[in-house]
Amino acid sequence: MVRSGIIGFGKMGQIRAKEISSNGKGAVVSVYEPNENIDSQEFHRAKSAEEIIHDPAIDAVIICTPNFLNKPLTIAALKAGKHVFCEKPPAFNAGEVEEIKEVAEFSDKKLMYGFNHRHHASIQRMKKLIDSQEYGNVLWMRGRYGKSVDKDFFKDWRVKQKSAGGGIFLDQGIHMLDLFLYIGGEFDEVKSFVSNLYWKLDIEDNVFAIFKNSKTGMAASLHSTMTQWRHLFSFEVFLEKGYMVLNGLKTSSGTYGDEVLSIAKNRSTAPAATWKDEERTTYHSDSFWKSEVEHFFTAIISDKPIEIGNINDALKLMQMVDKVYAEGRL
Repeated sequence: MVRSGIIGFGKMGQIRAKEISSNGKGAVVSVYEPNENIDSQEFHRAKSAEEIIHDPAIDAVIICTPNFLNKPLTIAALKAGKHVFCEKPPAFNAGEVEEIKEVAEFSDKKLMYGFNHRHHASIQRMKKLIDSQEYGNVLWMRGRYGKSVDKDFFKDWRVKQKSAGGGIFLDQGIHMLDLFLYIGGEFDEVKSFVSNLYWKLDIEDNVFAIFKNSKTGMAASLHSTMTQWRHLFSFEVFLEKGYMVLNGLKTSSGTYGDEVLSIAKNRSTAPAATWKDEERTTYHSDSFWKSEVEHFFTAIISDKPIEIGNINDALKLMQMVDKVYAEGRL
């Protein structure tokens, strides 16, 4: 059993606790949450994050905290000899991730990041088909990820650059960029526009970005927004022999609609193409949380490498994030 301690017992901490408790490979030993109004009676409540990190009864530390705490807590837990699972983003920039990597390389413990969109069954199917080369090489990708926020958002730590590190792109758009890297591979050119035209905060409310692999010519466009006025997720991959389009995302809130994956081979010459032979699959469960915990615990128990969401994935992602913010600076 992987004995786990959770730092941060808000929404994400509670989700992780539920999945750990039902996984069969681990157990929650203790949690730390500074907000006294959050109920954690089911578990022992630690008095500090340090108590979790240095508890000899804990094998793995699960970090579900505001962004500015992710890096220092990850480094402290690794140095204390703990396996670490940390929510995204790993840090504020690639330089900070490199600091984490230096510590991780001197540790024999597992380090995994919560890029949970990779664990959706729809994404896993897309990845498998693309890797098989049945549809040829990826030509281009397009991603749109947006939501609406209200005035209550101003009460959240996410509205402050000092605690969040960035706005909607670092909070949500980072998932779409991670899917670009997971599905399409490397990019070396970035063009972007970053703005805060509506909410007027010190973080962005919109990012438009274009990525290109100069060797292959593959390109991708991304729009990350919190002025969508309705929640929307759309991830499109067009290949030499067909396409894959994922619209909607199965989440606990249900605000992104049905998760529907449409797949088709090249059918006919435009403009006479039809939709009749398009295969559509609706995914009704949100087992990606379960998949993440399973991946992390299996790596610990079997001493296997983290294949999805490892430190190298995190570093590549944050290097691209840095380029987006540098190119389209507010």
